[in-house]
Amino acid sequence: MQALYVKTGCPFCAKVLVNAAALGITFEEKNIADPAVAEELIRRGGKRQVPYLVDGEVEMYESDAIIDYLQKKAAAVPA
Repeated sequence: MQALYVKTGCPFCAKVLVNAAALGITFEEKNIADPAVAEELIRRGGKRQVPYLVDGEVEMYESDAIIDYLQKKAAAVPA
């Protein structure tokens, strides 16, 4: 399952979540309000920035890049 690191109130996180929902994609949401999750994010990606997507070997920051990736992935899945 895909994981998305988020922060409550983050408009960029909300943007990713809204677009993902429209594509029928769900995530394990990891909120960096939890200090342990924030540290985990820093270990993975090197900085405390959200949203951050983890999908197998793919890991990325930036809401627009994440949305683009999800749209391309959804388009590649046969209906």
